[in-house]
Amino acid sequence: MNVTIYHNNACSNSRGALALIRAAGIEPVVIDYMKNPPAREGLRDMIAQAGLTVRGAMRDKGDVHESLNLADPARTDDDLLDAMMAHPALINRPFVVTDKGVRLCRPPATVQEIL
Repeated sequence: MNVTIYHNNACSNSRGALALIRAAGIEPVVIDYMKNPPAREGLRDMIAQAGLTVRGAMRDKGDVHESLNLADPARTDDDLLDAMMAHPALINRPFVVTDKGVRLCRPPATVQEIL
């Protein structure tokens, strides 16, 4: 099975999902999305495949979210995607992509749905 995790080692949910993938005997492709964020359209596709809205896939904690006024409901999906491309820390994590689908693995056990 092909598995890719968009990972941030500073995030306990991301570390937990990675550990569950490895416990299943799978060595995934690990992408440090802080250094190598997905392309804009790739991110849009992952969000859609996970059944989320763009706003639902955005991390809403932290100074960047507040300073950019991203909670404003008038902000469009394109505005939010622009912000996520400029500030990858705004992408909620971890996204995991497998042959069975895409999930935002919060909580980490969610990864089991697609393994």
